[in-house]
Amino acid sequence: MEYVCTWCGERSPVTTRRARCECGGLWELDAPPPPFTPEGVDRGEWSIFRYRRYMAIEDDSWRRVTLGEGMTPVIGLDEGVLLKMDYYMPTLSFKDRGAAALIAHCVSIGVDRVMQDSSGNAGNSVAAYCARAGIRCEILVPEGTSPHKIAMIRAHGAVCTVVPGDRDHCADVCRRRVEDEGAFYANHVYNPFFYEGTKTYVYEVFEQLGRIPSTVLVPVGNGTLLLGVLRALEHLLASGAIDSMPRVLAVQSENCDPLWRAARQGAEAPVPVAPAPTLAEGIAIGRPMRGTEILALARRHGVRFIHAPEGDILRARARLAERGIYCEHTTAANYAAFLREREVHGVGGDCLIPMCGAGLKSDH
Repeated sequence: MEYVCTWCGERSPVTTRRARCECGGLWELDAPPPPFTPEGVDRGEWSIFRYRRYMAIEDDSWRRVTLGEGMTPVIGLDEGVLLKMDYYMPTLSFKDRGAAALIAHCVSIGVDRVMQDSSGNAGNSVAAYCARAGIRCEILVPEGTSPHKIAMIRAHGAVCTVVPGDRDHCADVCRRRVEDEGAFYANHVYNPFFYEGTKTYVYEVFEQLGRIPSTVLVPVGNGTLLLGVLRALEHLLASGAIDSMPRVLAVQSENCDPLWRAARQGAEAPVPVAPAPTLAEGIAIGRPMRGTEILALARRHGVRFIHAPEGDILRARARLAERGIYCEHTTAANYAAFLREREVHGVGGDCLIPMCGAGLKSDH
């Protein structure tokens, strides 16, 4: 198992502490999984690590880290709509999938201090798993981050530093400090071990339903869930577990949509945007660092980027709450985007929508 640079192809052992290649490219993992079969699932393990045969897991360090993340139910909302209840996680967010895998890697290579930038959910997840593993942790968040998320990060014993400015500026500040201070950059965008965790979203759905729904809707800011979903779908397809790729809808806020614009223009890289205020703070990423990779995968698999209408987010949130689903605003944006898509273009078959974060985290 090695890292490979996405720009120059340089190889590096996964024990490196470098956040990225010297040329500036991000790391990918060269760790092809064996063909997926139901027999390869460890049915005695009740966490994402039941799929560890298909993840880049180096040793048993995950046993020190797991909080029982994963195995969230799929429920029906109404005809043709399935919800994957990923806010039923230890830190009330789907980011626990990736954080568990990433911090298991940190334990495996002996990391004792990490830093990360986040809009809240990923930072809270990393803080929780670092607390579980005994790793010192500092999370940098942009101003305007939910006070509930900040309180949760600090409750786990992590330092939470609020950085003036937007989400992209917060990332720039964090990366400078990582370079100056020598901490391990436990970032959910840079480090490919995070995607080894988000792949399990698809493996779970396939195990639970015995199939993949005809449409899979995924929110996209930095693309941590979308990248995991597409790689896992590719794996199932190559393994013969599914016959074809589902239709994939990638949701961006209409107030911050660099990938949506790039897809419309046929561009190979994200179109620079200045994020405008949006309720969907979790996907308000003006400069997605893996944007070129996301767009290439989107072209390969016919992924369509759609907008979450800003004015519809609160109505969608209220509509879900009336059905017993109390989610955060960014999660409600997924449902708002689906409702608009169904109204304008129609959505045949069934559609899987992730409930990514719990509502109490964004009541501010």
